[in-house]
Amino acid sequence: MRYVLLTAALALALPSAAHAAPAPGVPPVSPAAAAAGLMDVRTVVPDAIVDLRYATADNFLGVPVYPPDARCLVHESMAPGLATAAAALRPKGLTLVFWDCYRPHEVQVQMFEAVPDPTWVARPTGYARSHEAGRSVDVTMAADGALVDMGTDFDSFTPLAEAYATEGLTSQQETNRAVLRNAMAKGGIAPYTGEWWHFDGPGAGQPRSILDVPIN
Repeated sequence: MRYVLLTAALALALPSAAHAAPAPGVPPVSPAAAAAGLMDVRTVVPDAIVDLRYATADNFLGVPVYPPDARCLVHESMAPGLATAAAALRPKGLTLVFWDCYRPHEVQVQMFEAVPDPTWVARPTGYARSHEAGRSVDVTMAADGALVDMGTDFDSFTPLAEAYATEGLTSQQETNRAVLRNAMAKGGIAPYTGEWWHFDGPGAGQPRSILDVPIN
């Protein structure tokens, strides 16, 4: 995996407008997704890089569990915060990269069966919370098309994955994580302390009815 370091020089070398142009050609979401208040993240963050790891074999399960045409769907309550976070990063030459968004309940069950440890994988219940409600996202940042060095890859089930970890990280990696947290905080999107890439939108922890919504 290719990484770059976020430095002041890089930020100056990659000037960017605070606002991105509308993303062309984003198709409407399914009627079921629209009824559930879900929207394609590209309508909120037009320059988003969508790299849904669970639509590939590059994840802790080792197999795709999303269809290849899966979309990054988020609940409409996250829209203002994600737009604000993306706008905070653009002047630094940084772009949000989305690794996971809405996650169907049956996928959450499959994940917990593979790793039945709630430290790393949320235990599925009879309700939808967090990813299952489209109210959490797994994100990182890219600069000039390359992932910024955060110290670990996605779904690294190690102490280094903790949002505020210090031991084993360089000062630059710590700074990079802080840049992402601060941008998300400007949008009112809170970090999960156990994983530097996971962020919760408003009401992410509240139990809701399980969604029966296609991810594509």
